[in-house]
Order: sequence, then C-alpha cells, then structure tokens
Amino acid sequence: MRHIVSAFILSTALATGTALAAPEEIRVLVVANFEVGHDTGDAPGEYQDWVERLHLDETVPIRGVPDQLRHNAEGVYGIVLRHGDMDLHALALDPRFDLHHTYWLFTGISGVNPNMASVGSVAWAQWVVDADALREIDDRTIPKGWPYGLYAIGASRPDTLPDNPNHYGSVTDVAQLTKAYPLNRGLARWAFALSQNVTLADDPVIAERRKAWHGYPQAQKPPMVLMGETLGTERYWHGAERNRWAENWVTMWTRGQGRFVMTNEESQHYQYDMRMLARLGYVDPERIMVLRSGSNFDMPPPGVSVTASMGDEGPGQAVAYDNNERAGEPVVRELTTHWNRYRDHIPQR
Repeated sequence: MRHIVSAFILSTALATGTALAAPEEIRVLVVANFEVGHDTGDAPGEYQDWVERLHLDETVPIRGVPDQLRHNAEGVYGIVLRHGDMDLHALALDPRFDLHHTYWLFTGISGVNPNMASVGSVAWAQWVVDADALREIDDRTIPKGWPYGLYAIGASRPDTLPDNPNHYGSVTDVAQLTKAYPLNRGLARWAFALSQNVTLADDPVIAERRKAWHGYPQAQKPPMVLMGETLGTERYWHGAERNRWAENWVTMWTRGQGRFVMTNEESQHYQYDMRMLARLGYVDPERIMVLRSGSNFDMPPPGVSVTASMGDEGPGQAVAYDNNERAGEPVVRELTTHWNRYRDHIPQR
C-alpha cells in the first residue's frame, strides 16, 4: 500500500508539473482533543501546555483543516483535533508528511476511577477499550441477579463475552467482536518507566477534596503516574454502579489483563481510526501511545449524591492539563534526542 500511495503522489506530480519534494518525517506527534481559546497565551486546555513548553512555535497548514499543525526544530509536532476524525485523516493523507516512523502520543483529560488513582493522576494505557456498541436495558427492569442492564452485543447477560457473531451481520468470527484495542505494551511500559518519577502538580482545593474519599486509599493520595487502561464511550456516565460496570467491562475485554483507570468520550474513535490507517499503510500501529490524566472522579465520594458530583470537572482540569504534559514530556524528549536509536527500533521494557 505504501508503494501505491507513493506511485499516486509521483504520477500526480508528473501530470501537474509540480516539483516533487521529499515528505517531512514527523518524529513524534502529540495529539490533543480540544483547546479552550487560543493555542498560547490564555487559560490552557489539553493542548496549550504542550505548545508552550515544547516550543511548538512553527506552523504548517493542513489541507482541509482550519487549524494548523505546529512543530519545533527537534521534530516534535502537535495537533489539536478540533474537528475530530476529519483532522486526523487529513493529516494522515497529506503527502507532504511521512508518518511511517512517527510515534503518536494521544493525550487528554478523563474521569478517573477512585479505586485506582486520584484527580491529577496520569495513566499510560496498554489497551483502549470501546464501550459504545452494547445492549442496554433500564436498570429498573433488569432480570433478577443482573448487576446492571449493560451487556455486550452477542452475549446473553452482563459480564460475559459474545458467543454469537451473527448479531453484526457480516461478522462470522466471535473474535472480530472485540472491543479492546491493544497498544504496544512494551512501549507503554518503557514510557511509564521514563515518567513515573516526574514531579507532578497538585492543588490545595483538590487536596482538601481528597479527604472526603473515606475507604478509597488510592483516591486520597496526591497525583501519581501509573499504568492503566482507557475506556472510551460517548455516553457521559457517572456513579458507583457504572464504575463497577466499567471495571468489569475492561477486565472482560482484556481477558483479565487490563485494569480500568480512565474514562473519556473520544479515545475509542481515534484508536479505531488509527487501525484503519495502519491497515492502509499510512502509520505504524506499534508506535501509538495513550496518556490520560484525571480531571474528576467518575463517581461521587461517600455521602454525596450522584447528581451533585456529575460533571464536576472544573477544579481538577488545570492540574490534569499540567500533569499530562509533565508526564509525557520526558518520553517525547527521549525519542527526539536519540532519534537515530528509535527511528528504526521501537523501545521496549
């Protein structure tokens, strides 16, 4: 496929008389989901700390994308997917860039599982688990003995894997129904080892709120760097019962190897897209990393109603933005500083 793409570019250039320039090889690409306001100079969102601290001062327009690609002299690029999948595809299909050796760092804030970590914590994922396509029954009408009304399509009850692939029509193999997108686990462990001892930011308001989490020792700790899986679903869910469902969903689809730490609304889409781009020969799926930071808990602390804590992200967002970049920067710098080592050999641990 790579040869087909190259041949198409060459034939187009010859037909139009356009000078054929060698594509720019992107070493590391930091991918953010949104930014509040401008990329620099105001209150940060998911992107701004990366832009300012890594000095992504140069800009390059991308055909079909209103926002520009940013980069520095060391080969670090950054993009904010303000328009979702369209921005990602436009970059991957732009013939001016060579992404075959690019390390992708998908970043962003998330809800965090209080059984695993605290607000402000940062987690390197080994899987991204998709929780969009499922069957749902109102919890008030579920059969006796069911923990909740959410279960996999093709399964007969919650917390069981599908046994009938025909529910998806063209699918004939149950294995094709997987909702767990595996990342390069050796690369994730390597990244974690580089970042696990970085100094993370904390906030006195967040520290005071941690005291309310009686019976949740991990939630009461200051922000930490850990390894743990990302659950993606467009439904903004919240509450202790849904947290239990998320833990079981991740455990089930990773066959007991993964643990649920972070939840957000977009990771599943981008990992699906990246696998499609990999099958078409544009990117190397073994070079994808996912780094999420907790801006709020995915359930209320003891004694607080679920509606009172739903969407309570504000106090933790700044710390989550900050710590996401702090944890990821050593990995980015190591890859670019020793590019001759990592261009053709993916680090493992």
